[in-house]
Amino acid sequence: MIFTLDTETGFRDVVFVTGGYGLGENIVQGAIDPDEFYVHKPTYRKGYRAVLRRKLGAKQLRMTYGADANGKARTRNKPAAKAERDRFCIADQDVLTLTGYAISIEDHYSLKSGRAEPMDIEWAKDGQDGVLYIVQARPETVASRRAVDRTESYSIKGSGPVLATGRAVGEKVASGIARVISSLKDLDTFCPGEVLVAETTTPDWQPVMKTAAAIVTNRGGRTCHAAIVARELGVPAVVGTGDATSKLQTGASVTVSCAEGDIGRVYQGVIPFETSTIDLVDLPRPKTEVMVNLGDPDLAFRTAELPCAGVGLARIEFIIQQDIGIHPMALAEPDKVASDKIRSVIARVTRGYRKASDFFIERLSEGVGTIAAAFYPRPVIVRLSDFKTNEYAGLVGGAAFEPKEDNPMLGFRGASRYDHPAYAAGFALECAALRRVREEMGLTNLRIMVPFVRREEEAARVIAAMQRHGLKRGENGLEVFVMCEIPSNVIRIDAFAKLFDGFSIGSNDLTQLTLGVDRDSEIVAFDFDERDPAMMEMLRLAVAGAKRNGRHVGICGEAPANYPEIAAALVGWGIDSISVNPSSLIGVLKVVAVAERQLAAAE
Repeated sequence: MIFTLDTETGFRDVVFVTGGYGLGENIVQGAIDPDEFYVHKPTYRKGYRAVLRRKLGAKQLRMTYGADANGKARTRNKPAAKAERDRFCIADQDVLTLTGYAISIEDHYSLKSGRAEPMDIEWAKDGQDGVLYIVQARPETVASRRAVDRTESYSIKGSGPVLATGRAVGEKVASGIARVISSLKDLDTFCPGEVLVAETTTPDWQPVMKTAAAIVTNRGGRTCHAAIVARELGVPAVVGTGDATSKLQTGASVTVSCAEGDIGRVYQGVIPFETSTIDLVDLPRPKTEVMVNLGDPDLAFRTAELPCAGVGLARIEFIIQQDIGIHPMALAEPDKVASDKIRSVIARVTRGYRKASDFFIERLSEGVGTIAAAFYPRPVIVRLSDFKTNEYAGLVGGAAFEPKEDNPMLGFRGASRYDHPAYAAGFALECAALRRVREEMGLTNLRIMVPFVRREEEAARVIAAMQRHGLKRGENGLEVFVMCEIPSNVIRIDAFAKLFDGFSIGSNDLTQLTLGVDRDSEIVAFDFDERDPAMMEMLRLAVAGAKRNGRHVGICGEAPANYPEIAAALVGWGIDSISVNPSSLIGVLKVVAVAERQLAAAE
């Protein structure tokens, strides 16, 4: 199946392709977990040809068409071969060809109807001639009909044991009594308001599904029957869990959460959650850019709906930890991994790739690219990796490449790593991934930010290393920013301004290093306060220094969200941007707008 938008958020700048082996009925019925692909429409239209993001599905079954012993036509399922399941069912070129077809179909019907017309399309690849065919196209009628002037937000406010996980459908949360349904004849036992738990669902189940608080299935992807019906009904669904029918017990209270990104979770018991509706039309639009901090690509499409100026801080550590999980050096130089067990893990995870390093480049570029695509053409400032040594050591194979430090916060982190022999090969992979986002995906709204730069000489070495790896400052509009988070960055801001295009104040580390306070220490953490006079002076000097040198200056900590007086002071000093967590965005927009009005009145 193909949708010319994201089925979960309604984000319209992507084409979403799913596929499996055999006839397509298994995808519709949720009998298999299909492969999934995203392609970014705006850059595709500009001539770029790259898959934005992909997910390998289990593709458990292959449905074929034939005849029974009496010659009567029939379909039948048989297990897909493991080799087939372990690889994507179509090549990138097929995905891109289908994307071109889908965009043409959407354009055609949009022109005919006089309005944008997102489409729901079915496709097939002939097993004999290898040709791609479009077999059906109809308007998409769920995600495309959502209101664009307001957004509803759900957030979990507690925690508990997780009984099952799968693909999140919708962005809601619901609690109820679980009811495991094994077959059609069991549907009579289902009570309205319960959580429907099943292997999969079919159209015969829809009357019961309409009364469910949530839906959980063992099988299925985001375009299966259960997912489609759940979206139409506006109830959360977690599909493709694999084992929900054995892990969840009829009569037990559960909470189904689809508000935590791409992964849906079924919690044991009733977990508290909050719901809020935000009217986007009435929100202020201040001159000072208010941006968001983001690290999880799964949240990018939803977050991009908010009225923000872009991403002021995109952290790649989350992608490395969650989507890659292996130390960059173990992938860059796998021959140096001594452990047979770890070598086996790396071989398994990177199967199908020409080199282990290609796995890292693809995963990181697709994660970063998803965030950049979601906000395109708004700027997205991506911070180079800023794990500390103890955090890097926690990755697969990491312990062999990382030194043991008594105080990792002040140790081998940030800029000091990138041109050091102990990490230079890993940094080359980071650069290759970011270069792919800009050059192959066409997402030139991506800016790069260097963290924890102690001295100008260190900055110059990093910039030179980036240039060697194809990321030349100024080329193709590339801007390179620096985190302003060490007192030396403020004291020597005129010198740093010659090397970078902009500054982003990291208020957490800058406060700790200005006041000499470890906020993780129970003994002295009470002294951590961004409002301290010394810290306020640091903020003022940083803004003034950047403005003096004609450089962009922003802040990417939560201080402006936690303390409105800091936001007001920053606006008064002329800061260009304030970047906060998505949950803080609305409040900061209002605070900044008030500060700007007061400033204008005073003038």
